[in-house]
Amino acid sequence: MAVLQVQLLLVAFLTSTLGAAQYLVQDAALMNYMDRRFLSLERLEKCNQDILDYVDEFRDFSKMALSRLAGLNSYKAEVKSEVQNLLTRIERAQRDIDYFGSVTDSNPCIEVHEDLVKQQLLEEAEGKKKLKLMLNASCDHMLAGIKSLKIVKKTGDKHGSWMKDPGKKHTKIYLLNGSVNNVIFEFANIMTFMENNQTVSAHRVTMPFPWEGTGHVIYRGFLFYHRYGSLNEIVKFNMQSRKVADQMLLPGAGRIPAYQLSPHTKIDLAIDEQGLWAIHAEPETGGNIVITKINPITMAVEHTWDTPCSSKDAEAAFMACNTLYVVYNSPSGGTSRIRCVYDVLDAVNTYEIPALHFPRRQGSHSTVHYNPKEKQLFAWGDGSQIIYKLRTQQKV
Repeated sequence: MAVLQVQLLLVAFLTSTLGAAQYLVQDAALMNYMDRRFLSLERLEKCNQDILDYVDEFRDFSKMALSRLAGLNSYKAEVKSEVQNLLTRIERAQRDIDYFGSVTDSNPCIEVHEDLVKQQLLEEAEGKKKLKLMLNASCDHMLAGIKSLKIVKKTGDKHGSWMKDPGKKHTKIYLLNGSVNNVIFEFANIMTFMENNQTVSAHRVTMPFPWEGTGHVIYRGFLFYHRYGSLNEIVKFNMQSRKVADQMLLPGAGRIPAYQLSPHTKIDLAIDEQGLWAIHAEPETGGNIVITKINPITMAVEHTWDTPCSSKDAEAAFMACNTLYVVYNSPSGGTSRIRCVYDVLDAVNTYEIPALHFPRRQGSHSTVHYNPKEKQLFAWGDGSQIIYKLRTQQKV
């Protein structure tokens, strides 16, 4: 009986010990499982933080990229203009290369064939013939002197421009005050213009884009002007519909003033018997004046000439009968005079001439424009609107 009791006690003790061991094993497995889950959560948290850091870096990169793209877009017009200028230079260089290539051979010891020389001369003569036809060579007079002046009125700022439309039969007068503005004063005739109160008698025309400088012209019902804030954009504005009709970029222009003494004007537009011209200067020509013939209908460049006329000490210029006349003065202001003449159809005879003085006047000109219909100069000098009558003679 005693042995049986001992056996029962032993069984109870062993059962209790095995149960405790089993619970210990289960707790250890649970703790191991929980450790693995916490480790997985830590890894997931780190992954989420890495994603957030990547998103922040990508946002910063996007802002930087958008900022640079905006900067590139602001230079789009300037880059386009420079590319067109480069293409023009390449075309000029290509013409020179073609010329030298046609009269020389790769081997300098071989003489040029006479037929090639004759062909080149024929091509040059044909080119001059086409140019004369384009410019209507019947224009055969040149400026011999300035006979007199008439101060029509004194109104407006120091810089400005006033004109008639030589391509129309009406007698309207247009006044464009200042070197930067977008309002044109339109008068019925010169008598109305001479009245004291211009704001009452004038019709105001407001343009969508302001002009720069004083080198604008009105021709056949359109105002042609250099757009303010652009390098070399010329705007064609319809005076009747009050809308922009066309625009163009003038290759090579706008980087330096057309005239040293009129730094506000980078592109000076002009009208003569042959139509629309642009006068400007380029660094590549040493600051000498360049003239370009523009088709006023298509706004396309027809031809360009590099002249020997310097822009140094120049204050204005005008075109008359295919010929450029450059007006010079002193930096402090004095007697204006014409010292350089360039005939695009007879460049061989172009040279500096004895100065043609503007009569009985001291000061400077902001604008000097030729009116081919009336054979007179419309000038703006220190706030005065002036008409100069001309004396001409037959070209030699």
